[in-house]
Amino acid sequence: MDNHTDKIKKGAGILLLVLALAAVLVLIPRQASHHEHQDERGAAAEKQSTVWTCSMHPQIRMPKPGRCPICGMDLISVEADSASEATSHELKLTSEAAALAGIQTSLVERKAVDVRVRLTGKVEYDETRIAYITAWAAGRIDRLYIDQTGIPVKKGDHMAYLYSPELLSAQEEYLQAMEGAKNVQESHLDIIRSTSTDTVKNAREKLKLLGVTDAQIEELEKRKVPNDHMTVYSPASGIVIKREVQEGDYVQTGRRIYSIVDLSRVWVKLDAYEKDIIWLRYGQDVRFEAEAYPGEVFHGTISLIDPILDEKTRTVKVRVDVNNEKGLLKPGMFVRALVAAKAGEEGQVIDYALAGKWICPMHPEIVRDEKGDCPICGMELVQPKDLGYTSVDEMEAPLVVPASSVLKTGKRAVVYVQTSQEEPVFEGREIVVGARAGDYYIVKSGLSEGERVVTEGNFKIDSAMQIHAKPSMMNPERESAAGGHSHGH
Repeated sequence: MDNHTDKIKKGAGILLLVLALAAVLVLIPRQASHHEHQDERGAAAEKQSTVWTCSMHPQIRMPKPGRCPICGMDLISVEADSASEATSHELKLTSEAAALAGIQTSLVERKAVDVRVRLTGKVEYDETRIAYITAWAAGRIDRLYIDQTGIPVKKGDHMAYLYSPELLSAQEEYLQAMEGAKNVQESHLDIIRSTSTDTVKNAREKLKLLGVTDAQIEELEKRKVPNDHMTVYSPASGIVIKREVQEGDYVQTGRRIYSIVDLSRVWVKLDAYEKDIIWLRYGQDVRFEAEAYPGEVFHGTISLIDPILDEKTRTVKVRVDVNNEKGLLKPGMFVRALVAAKAGEEGQVIDYALAGKWICPMHPEIVRDEKGDCPICGMELVQPKDLGYTSVDEMEAPLVVPASSVLKTGKRAVVYVQTSQEEPVFEGREIVVGARAGDYYIVKSGLSEGERVVTEGNFKIDSAMQIHAKPSMMNPERESAAGGHSHGH
């Protein structure tokens, strides 16, 4: 009985041991499977932590690198976690993603930048060098010695032959006055001699007022016979640009017969756009080229910036005085010009050639080392600062950024600042810019010297900001949380 009971107990123990081993064998594979699932989930999560998108089409979101199915551009990677790590105005990229996007940065710095203003225009007459040959006495034009335009003449050349009864009468008065003065030379009365002398003087002056030259008066005194015709001479050298009358025409006193222009100096009229006016000053040197003389550089000086803007073209006329002694420049020629300036803060301009000089406000070619009067017009010379320049000592280098770093939308200007060097983090920042100076913008506020701004790839960063629903150039008011909506009442 006891032996039978012992056998039963041993059998039960063996059965329990077998069942326990079976349970262990079953549990071990299940635990291993559980760990494998955990590894797979981690790998999947790691893969899902990086999203590949297109900088031009932010709606494209891919789990692996490749090309945009819309435009074919290389996709860039954006870490999904970066949105939560960065602030609402920042974007964090991997170094690989930043390199793939071609992102480049530049320092915000203070420096005097060169401004180059390009203008176009044409050559015109210098209005101050136009002379008019007029009839000094009423009469009839019996002959025109110059019967066509474009003919060069010199001062003193005969131009027209005028019949004038008024001139004939004046000559007779002069001859009679001379004869009367001769008859009273031996008179003992001083008043008679004085009166006769004054009469001759007045008659001579009347002839000169009618355009008779001293040489013609001397000829009349020798001839002692009045002439009913008068030769009209040119008062200046130049080119005949207009003939006002025909032979046989009757003219009144003051009627124009010819117009003559001296082309030894000309004007160049240039068109300046509104954005360029801030860098233009009276007295600046202008270099330009004419279509007729490729490769040859001419120089002139700005003498006037028109105070009125042309509303149709949105340009301002800039007048340049040019020396044309060689006669190469002809009115009507088309030119391309360049004005170079050094830019300071608030649109200041410095011209080193005028530093410490005195200049005439009417004739910019008159520049002196000391204060004085203009030898041409007699006006008092002024210092360059009175004409809108600033001195070298007073000029402060402006804070500037490359023009390519600024994204402008209407009245807003946005830049992306790199706030971290180790892990590329970019912050969108709205700034206030001043005038554009060549390849730079002058910064009024919003940036500090030494910061780095994105100059290449800023549009891609802006697209990535939109992907993460953060404030960007296009959506400055957007919420930082994607898909966030307020349902409060």
